[in-house]
Amino acid sequence: MNRISAFKQALKTWGRWVDSNVVSNKTKVFFQGISPTHYNGSEWKEPKAKSCKGQKKPFPGSTYPGNLPPAVAVVKEVLRGIKNPVTLLDITVMSQLRKDGHPSIYGVSGPRGLDCTLWCVAGVPDAWNQILYNLLFTRR
Repeated sequence: MNRISAFKQALKTWGRWVDSNVVSNKTKVFFQGISPTHYNGSEWKEPKAKSCKGQKKPFPGSTYPGNLPPAVAVVKEVLRGIKNPVTLLDITVMSQLRKDGHPSIYGVSGPRGLDCTLWCVAGVPDAWNQILYNLLFTRR
């Protein structure tokens, strides 16, 4: 089974759990969207870059030139099928713009294995937290 199919299956399982176990008038359910990787510099108009290593500036503007990760469509499809309300913290595009925000060579394998899936630079996870905070304390 490929990883996108496995992800979809897992997300559907979680969705069934949400529908069976969450009392929606007492509980808010959030799902944080897909955190992008930066393995291909062509996505941000730097074709010579093979990863986020050495990136020091975010992508300028508010539109990322690369495609969304395939898992984004899976998340949106599965969340639409969940009966209880689930709020998507859609952080993907905002995070795509921060090609500079990864630990790069400071991951598990050091310079031999870049870690372009985690975030360590202040700003990226802080923005995610601000979105969550706003949603938690905004009455609907």
